Amino acid sequence: MAVEVRDVADGLWLWRHPHPDWSAGSDWEPEVSSFAVESRGARVLLDPLAPPPSEREAWERIDAFAPDTAVVLKPDHVRDVELFVRWYGVRAFGPYLFWRDDVPRVELEPVRPGDELPGGLTAHHDGRGVMETPVYLPEQRALVFADAMTAPGGELRVWTTPWHEQRTLPALRALLDLPFKRVLVSHGEPVHTRDDYVAALDREPWSTWTGA
Repeated sequence: MAVEVRDVADGLWLWRHPHPDWSAGSDWEPEVSSFAVESRGARVLLDPLAPPPSEREAWERIDAFAPDTAVVLKPDHVRDVELFVRWYGVRAFGPYLFWRDDVPRVELEPVRPGDELPGGLTAHHDGRGVMETPVYLPEQRALVFADAMTAPGGELRVWTTPWHEQRTLPALRALLDLPFKRVLVSHGEPVHTRDDYVAALDREPWSTWTGA
């Protein structure tokens, strides 16, 4: 179970490996990405999924990074935030999790659209109604998504909702007011450009209901 470690920009990198809960019937690809960013003195993990214990290169990179903050971007991306709190003493942020069955035993400070996080990171609204807060990284000019954007087969697309045209697209288009150059996503190819994002807004959304 190899872990890919990839540098994206100065102070921004990711690790990527298969999710242990993936199965052949899942509507997403097995590999998922976790992100690490150093910004204005803060060392932040976004949606961290712990690598297997045998993956020493990945763990050595995380140890050297010495994270002090972790952010959960979406209720079903709790992943291993509790482990990172316990091992590294990170300050943890995330959405309300009252409807999940995997609520961590550690307290998450709430994240809402409009909030500023350590390092000057800012949380935003994606219009999907599932408590996901995309996060903008000002020093790297990058926008990080949990599930609102996905890249099955490497092509960036919006993950569909019943109110795609009415709510989601207007909210995602509003994010173009941010001066981002990169878009990072958890599922599929993780790194995309601003032009890829603009093109994705005009594509058919990725539909988990039709098996697309």
